[in-house]
Amino acid sequence: MIAYIKGNVTSIDEDSIAVETQGVGYEILCPSPFNFQQDLHKEVKIHTYHYVREDQQLLFGFKKKEDKLLFSKLLNVSGIGPKGALAILGSVSVPEFVSAIEQEDDKYLTKFPGVGKKTARQMILDLKGKLIVWLPDEQNEQTIFYQEEGSDKQKRERIDEALEALKALGYSDKELKMVQPELAKANHGNVDDYIRQGLQLLMKV
Repeated sequence: MIAYIKGNVTSIDEDSIAVETQGVGYEILCPSPFNFQQDLHKEVKIHTYHYVREDQQLLFGFKKKEDKLLFSKLLNVSGIGPKGALAILGSVSVPEFVSAIEQEDDKYLTKFPGVGKKTARQMILDLKGKLIVWLPDEQNEQTIFYQEEGSDKQKRERIDEALEALKALGYSDKELKMVQPELAKANHGNVDDYIRQGLQLLMKV
């Protein structure tokens, strides 16, 4: 099993990237290859899943370890193959998916390509209560565990992502600092929710 590959991103295609390490180029299938655009011709560490069947061997890669872990669990669900698992990972964050499973949100799960009500129920049956996700903490290199969508850490991460998006729209750091406390008081939501709330607050500044 290849746990990860560290090397230079040499090319990006619609469904894969090429990573060269020690003179060997690896073709790695990814849920969102163009997320590596900023890493082109730079060294990256990609968490990989080596998919082996009698008729094929494929290498799947992910920026985050929890994405790889969710991918491996999805492959164990009846009716979900590599293509379906990649489609899910390419359009949702792990916390959002875990929340949908724990809340048995069939409507949310059936929005993914190829996932009908039967497959959604199978995912809930197979995965509910089993999705404990671990993430390396970049600051202290310890391992943290979370499972609830409304955790403080997840909320901070989503607010930070929303603030970065607002900054890209042209708002200054001073303006963003003024609305950040209000966003922290807001009810839990996804990144888009925080962006909308931030825009409403900025209009009043």
